Amino acid sequence: MAVLVRDFGDFDLAEEAVQEAFAEAVRRWAVSGAPSAPVGWVITTARNKAIDRLRREAARGAKQAEALVVGAVEPVEVGGVPDERLRLVFTCCHPALGLQARVALTLRLLGGLTTAEIARAFLVPEATMAQRLVRAKGKIRDAGIPYRVPDEADLPERLSGVLAVIYLVFNQGYGGREELGAEAIRLGRVLRELMPGESEVLGLLGLMLLVESRRGARTRGGRLVLLADQDRGAWDWELVREGQSLVRECLRRGRPGPYQIQAAINAVHSDAVRAEDTQWGQILELYDQLMVVAPGPVVALNRAVALAEVVGVEDALGVVDGLDLGRYYLFHAVRADLLRRLGRDAEAGAAYEEAIERTTNEAELAFLRERLSGVG
Repeated sequence: MAVLVRDFGDFDLAEEAVQEAFAEAVRRWAVSGAPSAPVGWVITTARNKAIDRLRREAARGAKQAEALVVGAVEPVEVGGVPDERLRLVFTCCHPALGLQARVALTLRLLGGLTTAEIARAFLVPEATMAQRLVRAKGKIRDAGIPYRVPDEADLPERLSGVLAVIYLVFNQGYGGREELGAEAIRLGRVLRELMPGESEVLGLLGLMLLVESRRGARTRGGRLVLLADQDRGAWDWELVREGQSLVRECLRRGRPGPYQIQAAINAVHSDAVRAEDTQWGQILELYDQLMVVAPGPVVALNRAVALAEVVGVEDALGVVDGLDLGRYYLFHAVRADLLRRLGRDAEAGAAYEEAIERTTNEAELAFLRERLSGVG
């Protein structure tokens, strides 16, 4: 997708051509086997499909297609152009698009997420997200937005969208699609090389590494394991140390931002040898800072978890009940846990059922069903 968008400057044309190329690969490779350079084969085939389509559409102009034919060269494997996907992220994150449209479009093209998955990530109806995606692609095409990493002076206005994209791609990976998590961390490392002076880039990379370090302990027997119950010996301590080092570097710079604060929260968790050693007071203070720099209902929900440990469950439930997050499964899961701890089992059961209806992750479903059975 990244290479085809670069060549043709048209997202719809590129997407259709890539789909046709994969269909062709299914037919041919089943008979002759995969070629020695499969990525190059797909890109070459997709480029030819796109040129054929342009030739058929007289309104698009035969001269454009002929120019592409003359200038076409055999593409190299993606490994030879490691920044292609990052360039696609920057293209999608053009300031002419609204922030949510930038992030949603990139998730669709880079992460391969379905419109329904993206809608769930943004807590909006699927039809609303579909309209945003169509408008975003049309705006890029009609405005002739160039496919490139912008000049240094233009980076700040695009960076917030790029960071949001990478983090949401990572979250999809952490939710079960491991290849997306690995790709997000790779992009984070590339972005750090491109923009070493940006503290939020360091913060995001540190955040992802600290969260990723717990992957091996996050499930047991196909069931989600909460942070407090995880075997900390199963954490990847090399990733922990790298993430903590990035957090310390951010602290030295003294320019806190949302990703840096979230990384710091995860660093505090990783400092605790045992769950009962967790410095919840420090975590609550960090969430208070996060509510100042990036206020929002999801941050408030996460803060309520820390509030329950420091102040009390009743106070935390009061905060949660005041949030408008009915589409978000974690809202119902957190609320159910607080109600369970207060002994309000019937209400907790109803909340667990609401959470179950709003997630498709098998490990999360297994955990929620077990908790539901525990409250009758």
